[in-house]
Amino acid sequence: MFKLNFLVLALFVLFSNSVFSQDKVITNPNSTEQTSIKDRGGEFSLIGTTSNGELGWVSLSDFKGKVVAIYFGYTKCPDVCPTNLSFLSSAIAQLSPEEKKNFQSIFISVDPGRDTQEVLGSYVKYFDEQMIGLSAAPDDLDPVVAQYGAYYEKVPFSNSALMYGIDHTSETYIVGKDGKLVAILDHASPSKKILESIRNAMK
Repeated sequence: MFKLNFLVLALFVLFSNSVFSQDKVITNPNSTEQTSIKDRGGEFSLIGTTSNGELGWVSLSDFKGKVVAIYFGYTKCPDVCPTNLSFLSSAIAQLSPEEKKNFQSIFISVDPGRDTQEVLGSYVKYFDEQMIGLSAAPDDLDPVVAQYGAYYEKVPFSNSALMYGIDHTSETYIVGKDGKLVAILDHASPSKKILESIRNAMK
């Protein structure tokens, strides 16, 4: 089933790239080279499906004791997000059953206007059955984006049914069992590097 879903997603990406303008990876104009990993990350709460299956606030601390991988993006992203999430998916697939019990992946949408929980729920399952999708209104979302050093900006499309795209940073954030950020992986980091970072955080 996973292979079939992945094939469907790959075909969608190819189609969307031929029809819509591609988004692009951008750097955070507010960051500096002196920004330390210690200055990023931390606790947050956003809207998602809770552990009891209901819609509500989900916090990073809900996963204390687990290693967490966080990625900021949006479901209509034509290429950047699927590329990064595919590498993450490949890394997760290589974890042992015991390791998976101590791991959680989180996709945070920067497009709350279109990415409803129903949309997010379907999208994330293409990459990891246990991945959860979170988002919130900008007043709650933007502080979380900023505290992790991520960034996004809406880009209007003049000749597209999508109306707009979103250029955004594309880093994967690895959070340790204590809730502290321990690694920031560049866009399209290979699955081997992601897997290594996850396992290092589990030690």
